[in-house]
Amino acid sequence: MNSAVTAPMTPVTEAQPGDILLAEPRGFCAGVDRAIEIVERALLKFGAPIYVRHEIVHNTYVVNDLKQKGAIFIEELSDVPPGATLIFSAHGVSKAVQQEAAARGFQIYDATCPLVTKVHVEVAKLAREGFQFIMIGHKGHPEVEGTMGQLLEGIFLVEDVADVATAPVTKPDQLAVVTQTTLSVDDAAEILAAVKARFPNVREPKQQDICYATQNRQDAVKVLAPKVDVVIVVGSPTSSNSNRLRELAERLGTPAHMVDSADDLQASWLVDRPRVGLTAGASAPDVLVQQVIARLKALGSVSVRRLAGVQETIEFPLPKGLGDKSMAEFAASRS
Repeated sequence: MNSAVTAPMTPVTEAQPGDILLAEPRGFCAGVDRAIEIVERALLKFGAPIYVRHEIVHNTYVVNDLKQKGAIFIEELSDVPPGATLIFSAHGVSKAVQQEAAARGFQIYDATCPLVTKVHVEVAKLAREGFQFIMIGHKGHPEVEGTMGQLLEGIFLVEDVADVATAPVTKPDQLAVVTQTTLSVDDAAEILAAVKARFPNVREPKQQDICYATQNRQDAVKVLAPKVDVVIVVGSPTSSNSNRLRELAERLGTPAHMVDSADDLQASWLVDRPRVGLTAGASAPDVLVQQVIARLKALGSVSVRRLAGVQETIEFPLPKGLGDKSMAEFAASRS
């Protein structure tokens, strides 16, 4: 899978009636590309089935595609047979899951996004120095469970400003804050301000935890939304960063809808709204964007244009044993 856009388009600064205006950047990020490639390479190297704990990324199309190739997605490690190959999803896992997987003797490949791993490393380092933590994030999200599961105690989840007031911190002068990587940048800043107001000595990350791709896609929507009549976000309902894009567009005053596929697009959304903005969450492949473009054209859109934006060039290395050749070379070597 790749995120290259194939529809012809012209860079613009303003949208005209009949335009589909594409946000830039949108779609796959480096961490998602890496996670999917890890599963695909493992399937080529070891053959099906390959077991993956949790959805590798939160996108229905991606998960179904990998299922067809032989990936089996599980939540409980007891569902994985002895000696099998197991991959941890891009969201990361707790220490308990890592230890259980190792004890069960699986061959393990870790597809955790390196930017999530960075948060885990920071938590472990500061915990050894005696710090407690406040984590800003959404309860139940697998990334939050993985990060909080790096410690047995001393890490407290806050989902909003109100939660900050009741966080049971006992070491206010040895307190650090970490953040789920896919949050709303603006919401996280508001919550962080409340944390700093209550705990003036709180230690912040040297670099913010919200990942570059989340930041860039939200910044692109801030440029896109005021120029169009409606915003369509391609992304699955379970995708945190996709949901944040829809919420952001609405907060900026532009009606917005999220679609898992082109079939979800409703003609009524476009009535009296001839300028359509289109973006995609970091786990949504470009093939879905192209299908939505085709559907929009069938409903009356005339042209596809794109806004200028940040060009992302970040790449993350693959695990040892999987990343020594290009994907084409790797596939050829297994045939």
